[in-house]
Amino acid sequence: MLQPSVLVRDLHKDFGPVPSLNGRMVKVLRSVNFEAAAGEVTTLLGSNGAGKSTTLACAQGLLKPDGGTVSVLGQQPYRSGSALRSRVGVMLQDGGLPPSAKPLALLGLVAKMYQNPASIDDLAERLGITGFAHTNIRRLSGGQKQRVAFAAALLGRPEVLFLDEPSAGLDPQSRQIVFDMIQEQRAQGTCIVLTTHLMDDAERLSDRVFIIDRGQTVAEGTVAQLTSWNADAADSAELDFEARPGLPVAEFTTPSGGVLTEVSSGCYRLSRFMAPSDLTALSSWLETEHAMVSSMSMRKRTLEDVFLEIAEKSRHE
Repeated sequence: MLQPSVLVRDLHKDFGPVPSLNGRMVKVLRSVNFEAAAGEVTTLLGSNGAGKSTTLACAQGLLKPDGGTVSVLGQQPYRSGSALRSRVGVMLQDGGLPPSAKPLALLGLVAKMYQNPASIDDLAERLGITGFAHTNIRRLSGGQKQRVAFAAALLGRPEVLFLDEPSAGLDPQSRQIVFDMIQEQRAQGTCIVLTTHLMDDAERLSDRVFIIDRGQTVAEGTVAQLTSWNADAADSAELDFEARPGLPVAEFTTPSGGVLTEVSSGCYRLSRFMAPSDLTALSSWLETEHAMVSSMSMRKRTLEDVFLEIAEKSRHE
């Protein structure tokens, strides 16, 4: 079995002592675990302050972990030098770009750090950087800075690509271009680790998702695994269908206690059901009533549902 390109186990990081807290140490990361493979997009989700950016900083070698294991391409990033850094691309949330530089000049400088850099002209044209190539970075919009930072992260043809909020501030067209380029990197075998607050982006891009809450990993899996309806879900599935009006919904029962209501004339909703046997019971009941369904749809559980469930549970602990 191949070793993951990025492996984080029981990661701890303390900030402090903090004077305003009477010298108490602030434990930012308590036990973060995740792994990311080549040719996959691995996404870290979490609310503000959950520890995502600190986790990435440790994985990128920008911060020294206080405990646990961090491995990138088989090496410890904090202790490794240029040999590892040349194989890793990083796009920071705030860009990290020198404000007085101009985009093409900056990309040219970055390209000189690599033996076989990607084409600056190709990246600039595709990301629309040529239109503001001679404007100081301090004068660029947030979305324009994001495009420059993304291009800089790709210049070294990285084996591992860290993207912190890559679509922040982008217009829809630029967002689609960045998404296409992320998928191309994935297809080329690049290991991509990203964070985002946009659940739609995570659902669209991710092969695997790790959710961090209060400095520790609390859920992980594919999007399908995390969003599947199960007994632990705070909500239950809902199914809407249309049939002839006036069906005797009060007579309907399901094995797991589903509730059938006629929400408007001829429009029905089956809620609070969790098991396939509920759907079997509905089908049998409709056959008994000689009722033909003209349309049927089920509400999809989303990553946002999962995220909010975890946040709600965290608030009550």
